[in-house]
Amino acid sequence: AMGPLWWLLLCVPALAGAGSRVYYVGIHEVQWNYAPSGRNVLANRSIAQNRQASAFLQPGKDRVGSTYKKSVYKQYTDSTYTTEIPKPGWLGFLGPVIRAEVGDTIKVHLKNFAGRPYTIHPHGVFYEKDSEGSLYPDMSPQDQKKDDAVFPGRNYTYTWTVPEDHSPTADDPNCLTWIYHSHIDAPRDIASGLIGPLLTCKKGILTGSSQRRQDVDVDFFLMFSVVDENLSWYLDENIASFCTDPGSVDKEDEEFQESNKMHAINGYVFGNLPELTMCAGDDVSWHLFGMGNEIDVHTAYFHGEVLSIRGHRTDVASLFPATFVTAAMIPSNPGRWLLSCQVNDHIQAGMGALYEVRPCSRQGPAAAPAGRLRRFYIAAKELQWDYGPAGQQLGAAASPAEQYLKRSLYRIGGVYWKAKYVEYTDESFREEKQQSEEEKHLGILGPVIKAEVGDTILVTFFNKASWPFSIQPHGVSYGKAWEGMWYHDGLLQNGVSVAPLHNFTYRWTVPGHVGPTSSDPPCLTWLYSSAANPVRDSSSGLVGPLLICKPGTLDDNNKQKGIDKEFYLLFNVFDENLSWYLNANIKYYLRVEETSVKKDDGFEESNRMHAINGFMFGNLPGLDVCEGDKVSWHLLGLGSEADVHGAVFQGNTLQMNGMRRDSANVFPHTFATAFMQPDNSGTFELYCQTSNHYQSGMRAQYRVSRCGGAPAAAPRAYAAVRTFYVAAEELQWDYAPERAWERQRHNRSAHSYADVFLTNENGLLGSRYQKAVYREYTDGTFQTRKARTGGDEHLGILGPFLWAEVGDILNIVFKNNASRPYSIHAHGVLEQHTGHPQVANPGDIVTYIWEVPERSGPGPNDSACVPWIYYSTVDPVKDVYSGLVGPLKVCRRGALRPDGTRRDVKREFALLFLVFDENQSWYLEKNVERYSKGTHKEINLLDEKFVESNKMHAINGRLYANLPGLTMYQGEWVNWYLLGMGQEIDIHTVHFHAETFIYKNGKSYRADVVDLFPGTFEMVEMLVGNPGTWLLHCHVSDHIHAGMEILFTVLPRAGRELSL
Repeated sequence: AMGPLWWLLLCVPALAGAGSRVYYVGIHEVQWNYAPSGRNVLANRSIAQNRQASAFLQPGKDRVGSTYKKSVYKQYTDSTYTTEIPKPGWLGFLGPVIRAEVGDTIKVHLKNFAGRPYTIHPHGVFYEKDSEGSLYPDMSPQDQKKDDAVFPGRNYTYTWTVPEDHSPTADDPNCLTWIYHSHIDAPRDIASGLIGPLLTCKKGILTGSSQRRQDVDVDFFLMFSVVDENLSWYLDENIASFCTDPGSVDKEDEEFQESNKMHAINGYVFGNLPELTMCAGDDVSWHLFGMGNEIDVHTAYFHGEVLSIRGHRTDVASLFPATFVTAAMIPSNPGRWLLSCQVNDHIQAGMGALYEVRPCSRQGPAAAPAGRLRRFYIAAKELQWDYGPAGQQLGAAASPAEQYLKRSLYRIGGVYWKAKYVEYTDESFREEKQQSEEEKHLGILGPVIKAEVGDTILVTFFNKASWPFSIQPHGVSYGKAWEGMWYHDGLLQNGVSVAPLHNFTYRWTVPGHVGPTSSDPPCLTWLYSSAANPVRDSSSGLVGPLLICKPGTLDDNNKQKGIDKEFYLLFNVFDENLSWYLNANIKYYLRVEETSVKKDDGFEESNRMHAINGFMFGNLPGLDVCEGDKVSWHLLGLGSEADVHGAVFQGNTLQMNGMRRDSANVFPHTFATAFMQPDNSGTFELYCQTSNHYQSGMRAQYRVSRCGGAPAAAPRAYAAVRTFYVAAEELQWDYAPERAWERQRHNRSAHSYADVFLTNENGLLGSRYQKAVYREYTDGTFQTRKARTGGDEHLGILGPFLWAEVGDILNIVFKNNASRPYSIHAHGVLEQHTGHPQVANPGDIVTYIWEVPERSGPGPNDSACVPWIYYSTVDPVKDVYSGLVGPLKVCRRGALRPDGTRRDVKREFALLFLVFDENQSWYLEKNVERYSKGTHKEINLLDEKFVESNKMHAINGRLYANLPGLTMYQGEWVNWYLLGMGQEIDIHTVHFHAETFIYKNGKSYRADVVDLFPGTFEMVEMLVGNPGTWLLHCHVSDHIHAGMEILFTVLPRAGRELSL
């Protein structure tokens, strides 16, 4: 029966020729209302009655309110642009979904009905220079620039294709999530509303012209973004139209700016997103992406259901600016469920929506689970919690620990009243269950709840505290009656908050579809927390670990079989300012009324406790393992935008998804499971690589001992010794020696985004700074510096690209030619004094010996090489900001040629994405003396503008396309080693124009954006196919404007013309 219908579908005019998909898209200015219902739907209150919603949505003399003028993409039936094709309401202000499959050509006829020039630039598809839709100086001839700006009233046709080399990989889902957006000034164009979803599918997935997918029942596209209306082109118009007294508006006022940051899903806030509905048993594809700025750290949490992302089971998706996630769900739990961002600030600012799972009579009731019944008796109990019980590291007078742990007239110190989940022996709640030695490290965490697939968990919760609390779990299945959180879902339940001195029993089940997948580890790490008020409850201390295992994984004592030690670590900045107990703590410890405390920045900062399991500055007890133990580390995250953590394990490496790492990233409500078999005895640091967290005490120690009957490890046999001669030297570094590109890129005569960073007027320092760098020499006399030839030209400020194969020993002969003490410490390798390498004083020569055992090299699912990093650790923060950092790669035996280049890859590039904070450089005072005009004595080093001007948003130490040497030929395999370091602002989503690449995470996936954070080292592989000079940049809005952009050039194969 399909035959004749099939032919009819092909005759629809929009499909001109086989595999050509035609879109008529118009750009229109509209009035957009973020909350058209006039209500906070989640709280079932009108905006005026709801304090949180009215801060963003209530118009006033100097407030815009909920409606803003925006520009959006709309789809039309034909070139007359008269009949709009309707789109589902939940798409919000996103443009139409553009879908294509491998082999297709997409033609977008774009017409601009708005009042300023815009374009359309896609991710994930192939385009030539004349269809890139992105304005920047790229050396292309004028006739290829018409796509770079479509002026009001004009139109342009963009042609994109989906060739095989852009296809989803075998391991990818059938369709990949991408986006398109305007790219004249991308951050401002996107903030103004010009963005939409794009889907590329494997061949045969889309049906004819209707473009429906054959493989799923329903697909949804959601953008999580703090839409910054302050960045919109229409800000002034919106102030004039919607503020009742436009003259009273101060655009620089922080509260005004905050009121224009709309924490939205597809442009809707506080539950105003139109209903997302599906049937139980449907195959649902969720296409999720983030967009925006440094604060756009999102954890999208699906209450009541679970997802599978890249083959892994989860109920959260981590989204950053230009992160694209494709998640599969088969809903099985009827009800109206919350879909929210679990970052504290974003929960409060309304980033939530509802989705409804309807029974649709598709399924019978689920069979009763056949496994064990596991009972837990847990109380919420109030106690005085000490973040620094051993008083360690308090010796030095001005030590960073003092700010957080020392009590004084207006500082609470290191002890706070908190609430903690405590386990009891039975339902009488008389006797606390004794903690074993192995559980001592749990600290503030509640008891570990463990179960296997098939089990039922009954948790009797008794609230011994003085506020209403609850328990809400990730990773298990529960009915509405046991959800543990209230929002307006049309039901009244008891368990959503348990009043003081009351109890409630939660019933959770673990059906097969919520358990670990075949590509997951044997046990998945999750957490449970109190959600009566999700932000205040968890800040007060109510959080615990939950482990869900494959059947047969746990032994009779509830231990994982084949694992010797399990540890649970919560990385989190406990914000005591948000705790229920803040006033109690002020009264109890400061002995004054809350109103008389000066709540200044210093007071608030002193209450932000950068802790691991509630311990700071090395006070976490009980992390003891034996050499050769099989250790399972379960990492948890919680908190707010600042909670970007790179958990680093010094001294030994981890395996995750079959990949070799020494760190794992954790964000609010995200989880990671890492496996370690330590081979290096000693006491090692376990810390957060985010430099301001490290300085604020987010570090602990773990101890590896040679235990009892363990035979001493056989001495390792090493195959080769390689020697590198490296010196630290001081030089004048220019972040932007050439400004022509940047002036052309942002040609705003009045002022450029770059001026604050690059000019040395008005007491600013400009683009030149004294720095210390690592440079390679030919031999131990340190007379002749090794020249940087073609392959190394791109390294910029970085030290030499060091390399080793598994089984090598590296001799690093280090000469300190700088004026202060420095050292070299590397991640991943086996050092003699791990983490505390010998310090070289000025003029000294020190030799470091690094062993490269199997565990320093690629894991079973890695490529042939893994990236590491090395830097100076006399002061690991200041030394790196001063410039002492470089790349290191460790490869499989036999993967490299004698000169260290890869046999299987044509070119390798190493790029460090780092905001060099010159305010934290050792040379700040020198730089002020040398580079500021006028009297440098008058410069206030804490002045906001001065501080900002010294944050250099650099790629290998260069801004605004000043990095040379990224040149390659069409058809070559190129490897990119991408390195992330720095502090909270160092969220870098690295986007390559014109090329996609293969990214490995246990399996191989297609992408064009990589997410980097402090302590993340990623390697991607690219088959270069598209001649031209292309942009490579960080996709975070402020970082684009601040110059984190470079160019790479693809030359045509010899004997080919560039026109192809």
